[in-house]
Amino acid sequence: MAQHVPRTEEDGIIQPEELAVLESIQRRVLWLSTAIIDHANHVRPNPDRTKVGGHQASSASVVTILTALYFHYLEAGDRVSIKPHASPAYHAVQYLLGNLDREYLTTLRAYGGLQAYPSRTKDPDPVDFSTGSVGLGAVAPAFAALAHRYCAIHFGDVTSNRFVALIGDAELDEGNVWEGVTEEALAGLGNVLWIVDLNRQSLDRIVPGVRAARLKALFDAAGWHVVEAKYGRRLQEIFARPNGHVLRQRIDDMSNAEYQALIRLDGAELRQRLIDGTTVNRQALAELIAPIDDADLPAVIADLGGHDFTELLRCFHEVDQVSDRPSVIFAYTIKGWGLPIAGDPMNHSALLTPEQMEELRVALGVPEDDPWAAFPPGSPEARLCQAAAERLRRPETTRPPAVSIEMVPAAIGVRHPAQTSSQEALGRILPRLADLEGVGERIVTVAPDVATSTHLGGWINRVGIFSPVEQPDYEADRPRILRWRETPAGRHIELGISEMNMFMAIGQLGLSHELVGQHLLPLGTVYDPFVCRGLDSLIYSLYMESKMVFAGTPSGVSLSPEGGAHQSSVTASLGIELPGLIYYEPCFAVETEWTLLEAFRQCCDRERGRSTYLRLSTKPIDQGLLDP
Repeated sequence: MAQHVPRTEEDGIIQPEELAVLESIQRRVLWLSTAIIDHANHVRPNPDRTKVGGHQASSASVVTILTALYFHYLEAGDRVSIKPHASPAYHAVQYLLGNLDREYLTTLRAYGGLQAYPSRTKDPDPVDFSTGSVGLGAVAPAFAALAHRYCAIHFGDVTSNRFVALIGDAELDEGNVWEGVTEEALAGLGNVLWIVDLNRQSLDRIVPGVRAARLKALFDAAGWHVVEAKYGRRLQEIFARPNGHVLRQRIDDMSNAEYQALIRLDGAELRQRLIDGTTVNRQALAELIAPIDDADLPAVIADLGGHDFTELLRCFHEVDQVSDRPSVIFAYTIKGWGLPIAGDPMNHSALLTPEQMEELRVALGVPEDDPWAAFPPGSPEARLCQAAAERLRRPETTRPPAVSIEMVPAAIGVRHPAQTSSQEALGRILPRLADLEGVGERIVTVAPDVATSTHLGGWINRVGIFSPVEQPDYEADRPRILRWRETPAGRHIELGISEMNMFMAIGQLGLSHELVGQHLLPLGTVYDPFVCRGLDSLIYSLYMESKMVFAGTPSGVSLSPEGGAHQSSVTASLGIELPGLIYYEPCFAVETEWTLLEAFRQCCDRERGRSTYLRLSTKPIDQGLLDP
C-alpha cells in the first residue's frame, strides 16, 4: 500500500493521549449505533406494528474497527465497503464526522431515511459501496482496485488510493467471495485490504468448531498477506508471564461455542471452567490466573484484538508495508461487545430493553437531556473528529466524464456480409471503435475465458490484453489468427471462468468515474445461459447504478446444438424486468451497431444513464430483409 503515509510511530503504536480520545469516541459510536436501532423499534410511531428490526449486536462488534479506521487510519482517497449489519455504526461515525445531519439518526429503515444496509445511491451520507446479502460488498472493492490499477496505468491520474472492505466472518461462507479471492486478475493489488470481523456468530448460531485457521490458510494459498488481531494487550501481557503459554493454549484450543459460553459466566464459575476444561498444566493455569480478581476475569478472557486499538493499528501498520499483494486482517471480536447481550448465541436480532438502554446510557456517559449529542466544541474528542473530517474530505466537485454523449456517434457505417449474425456483427464493430477519437481508448472489454467464442478476437488483435507487467509471448514467431499479447497498454481484461467475477468487474469498471476519477466504457461478454450464474453480481451492480454494457451470446435457438444444459430460456425476461437495465435483442448487424453505440452513450450520462444488455445470436440472418 505504497501510496499511504502512516501517522503512527514506526512500529504502529499510537500515542497514549490519542488512544484515550479514540476510546471515548468509540463509546459514543457504540451508544449512537445502539440508540439509532432502539429509536426505530421502540420510539418511532409504528401504527401497523410492522417489524422494523436492526442489528445492535452486529454493529457493536465493529465499533473499535470503525473508530480506528475513520478517526486515525483512512485518507481521503480511500474507498471503503462496510459490512451490511454495521450500517447503524457507520452512520454514527458519519454523524460524528459531520457528514450526516442529526435529523437522520431517527430515520433508520424509514422511507427516505437511513437504509437498513449501506447504500451508495439511497443513503444521505457518503457511501462508497452498497452492501447487503451474499458477500458482494466484500468483493466489490477488490474489483474497484482493478479499475484503479487499469486507469492509473492507462491515464495516470486517479483520485482513489486504497480499497478497504470490512466484512462479517459469516460472509466468508459465500462462494462468490472465494471466486474473487482466487481470481488471477486481482493478483498483486497491494492497495486492497479486507478486515474480517471475526465474531464467530452467524444469524442462527455460533459458528461451530475453530474455522479461523482454515480460512487464513485459504487466503494464504491464494497469495494474500494474512494478519491477525487476535488478543488484546491485557491478554498478551498475561501470555508473556511465566507459564503464560498455558492460558493461550487453553483459549486457542477451545471451540467457538465454549469460548462464547465462558465469557458470559461470572468470574468464579469462569475460573473453575477454565481449569476443569484442561487435563494438562492444570496447576500452572490455576496459578497463572490466581492474581486476577473474579470481577475482572471475564473481561480479561474477553480481551480480543479486534477491540484493542493498539493491536489494530499494529496490523494496519503491517499491511501498509506490503505493496505486492492484497492483505486480510482477521480481527477477533465479540458480537454485542459492550452490550448486555454480548456473546449470546441468539443476539443477532436481539434488541435491548428500555431498562438496558438506560443502564447503557449511564455507563457510556451520554447526557440524559441529549441522547443524540456529539461532543462539546473544543473538547479533545471534537478536535479529533474535526481533524479526521478534514483529512477525509473529498473535493466537492468532480471532473466531468471524459466521454460526452455527443462524442459517441449514432452509427459508424461498418460493412457486413449479406448473411451474418448479431454476434459476428459485434466482432466487426468493436475493432472499428478502437480508433474512435476520444472514445476508443475508454472502451475496456472483459470476458470470463470466453473472449474468442463471443467474437472478441478482432478487438483483442487490435488492442491487446491488459496486464500490469508485459508477459512473454512464446508464440510470437508462429503464424496465428489470434495474437494474445499481454501488456500494460492492453484494453481487454481476461478473467477466469467466473461469470460472477465478470459482472462484478464490469460493474466496478462502470463506476470508475465516481470511484477512481477516470471514465471508462466497459463491455463484458458472456454465454447467455450463464447470465444467470452471475445474476447476483449483475443485480448488485445495477443497484449501485453502474453504467456498463454486456452481451449475452450465443443465446436463444442458436444454442440448440449445445444441449439442454446450455439453453437460455429465462434471460430475456431478466433483461425486461431488471430495473436500471435497457434490453435489446438486435436481429440485424446494423441494429447491433446502433444499440451498442446507444449503450455507450448511456454510459456517458452519469446522472440518468442506464446499463445495457445486448442479447446476441450466432444464427445467420439475411441482412437484405431489413431493406425497404
